[in-house]
Amino acid sequence: MLNYIWLDDKSPILDQLPNSFKSAAILFHPFIQMPLGWEKKRRNNEFEHTYPSDEEILKLGKQVSWMSIMQECDLTNFSELAIALQTSICALKEQYARDDLAEKLNSNLKQDCFYPDEDDISLFFIKDIKKVLESKGAKYFSYSNPILDESGTLEIKKLMSLDNSKLSLKEVIISDENMDFAFMSVFDTFITVFMTRDEKTDDIVKNMGWESIVCDDKTYIDWYWSNIY
Repeated sequence: MLNYIWLDDKSPILDQLPNSFKSAAILFHPFIQMPLGWEKKRRNNEFEHTYPSDEEILKLGKQVSWMSIMQECDLTNFSELAIALQTSICALKEQYARDDLAEKLNSNLKQDCFYPDEDDISLFFIKDIKKVLESKGAKYFSYSNPILDESGTLEIKKLMSLDNSKLSLKEVIISDENMDFAFMSVFDTFITVFMTRDEKTDDIVKNMGWESIVCDDKTYIDWYWSNIY
């Protein structure tokens, strides 16, 4: 069983990985485009905040890449977009918040386009995670959730029916039975950290079509500051 780990900003991500893992990548959660008019139909008044349910996201939602959002909102790079998102949810201390970037994001976001999954592993990743975990023959996965004080082992096929498995994707780390791979959500972010015993993380990321940053020995969990100043 691989227990959830808390990545700090004092040392690079690779220095904090469990001993069996050699490489890692930061996966960006896609934005969620719902059908035009969806939000208007759901709101009882113009001030009500709405967000699609898991079922609605999987049934009706379309993935929107960070690159597309950057272009639409006149943001320069992934770092600016990450800071805009975290400023918008008040996840940064006041001295680090960038209201100008948040304004660019929120004023230019298309109608019925929603922020990515926050804190949780993105629902759009579930099929991909299942594929990766099974790629070396694993049949089971373990999970550890420190917030709910839950852990256990389930069949990998149950990742496709989360309601039945009772698995929360918030503050959780998921790994296959052989611990070849692991996926971990991170509090107050819109990313999932992907860890592997294989040194070819970039090959896996490319094959899965994930938007990401493959970690090197200078990549920290607050990676976005390195490209912003």
